[in-house]
Order: sequence, then C-alpha cells, then structure tokens
Amino acid sequence: MNIEKAINEASQNLIKKRIKSALLDSEILMSKVLKKDKKFLITNSEEEISDNDYKNFKKLIAIRLKKKPIAYLTGVKSFWKYDFIVNEKVLIPRPESELLIEQVLENYKNKENINFLDIGTGSGCIILSILKEKKSFLGKGVDVSKDSLKVCKANANRLGLNSRLKLFKSDIDNFSLGKYDLVISNPPYIKNLDFKNLDDDVVKYEPKKALDGGLDGLSEIKKVIKKSSELVKNRGKLILEIAHDQKNEVKKILISNNFYINKVVKDFAKKDRCIISTKI
Repeated sequence: MNIEKAINEASQNLIKKRIKSALLDSEILMSKVLKKDKKFLITNSEEEISDNDYKNFKKLIAIRLKKKPIAYLTGVKSFWKYDFIVNEKVLIPRPESELLIEQVLENYKNKENINFLDIGTGSGCIILSILKEKKSFLGKGVDVSKDSLKVCKANANRLGLNSRLKLFKSDIDNFSLGKYDLVISNPPYIKNLDFKNLDDDVVKYEPKKALDGGLDGLSEIKKVIKKSSELVKNRGKLILEIAHDQKNEVKKILISNNFYINKVVKDFAKKDRCIISTKI
C-alpha cells in the first residue's frame, strides 16, 4: 500500500470515531513511523510503504481510535517555539497557556536578572519557554509529582537550560524556599462536576491531579495564591491561568491576600484566561 492510501484509510477509520483531526492525526502518525516530515508525505504520496511500517502505523491508529491523545503517541508536543517531551505523567501543553509567557515577556521586557517560581511545573513548557526568551532570568519549578519533574528535567536538557533551572518535589503548601520577583502558575482548575463534559482524550489519559480543582475548581488556586502571598516580594507579580468563569472569584481571593489586580487577559476564544496581579 502506498503512503496516500494508508493515510486515507486510517483517516476514514478515525472519522467514524468522531475524531475531528482525523486526517492530521493520520499524517502525524505516518510521519512518526517513517521518520519523515509532512513535506515528504506529500511529495512521495505514491511511494509504497513496507509491511513492517504499515503494521506499526496500524498499531498506532488502533490506539488513537481508543482516544489516546496524539501527543502521547508521538511523545512530543509543540508549545511556544519548541517541541516538548510529554508522556501520560504530565498534562499536554495547551495553546492558551502561551498567554502566561506573553504576559511575562510584556511585563518584564525591560527587566533583567529576574528570579521567578513556577508552581505546578509539569512538563516544564512554561518555565523553560520563559528561560529561553530571557537569558538573564533564573527559574525554580515546584511540582508534587516526581514523574513530572523527570519530564521537565529531560526538556531542560534538550533546551540547554539546566544551569538556570532548579526543580523541587513538594506540595506548594510545604514549599518555603526563597522570595521571588515573580510567581507563575497554571494550577488545576476543573470543577469536579465538569469532568463529565471533558473529551475522552482528556478524561481517560491525562493526569487527573493536574486538572482537578476540587468541588468549586478553586481549591488549588486558593493554595497557590495564599502561598504566593508569602513567596512574592513586595511589588512582585503573580501571573495565573484560570478557567473562563473564575475571574470574579479569583479576584476576590487575590485581593484578600494583598494582591492588586493589574489586568485580566482573554484567550484566543475571547474568554478570560489569565490574571496579572501585584503584591502590595
């Protein structure tokens, strides 16, 4: 079978399972099997693939049919300007989380030697992207998951950032090392009742601990804000990702913990997604 026919066959099978990105997923998995880029697939669409490659391709498609996310099948996810190693121990980076990086770069465009903390580091996509952009910054990452920190360390190695990064395994409640110019966090913020509305890709495969914000979606956010009020220097900033319907509640929590609200930023879908605040 040639490349084009194999991709189309796989795509039709994925469509039957209502996978919206059926064609793209088929192309990505074919690229993985052949170790070639998309341009190669297009320019060599008539080329026959070996029986072994076809067998491996069908295996990957069979797993995707069970809704396993494409990023976990390829082991990488593009975020900001880089490809990050991911596995089922870490949340898959989302485009909306790039807002955190944009806001850090905007708020610190004329600043050097910033010491910052990332709470809930996961794959490291946020902290490492910032460190790549700002060569004089020093970052610390804290995460309760040892497996997440392993993934972050692997990504730091790939990006050559080990010298400016320190990682700590700890619940944020028990972390008290240092004072920071800036704290950033994309904490778990999904309400318990909202889990039933999430896609199978997310519910079945992504780590629940990285998503679960408790009954009201605010339990982890409250912890982050409370601890940040101790860890952020006066006039330092806390930049948080939130759910689209949490703005008012989170603003109240911030104010009660001595933070001034600078602004709320909307994501690409025009939903509230990021709050920038200053410790006063």
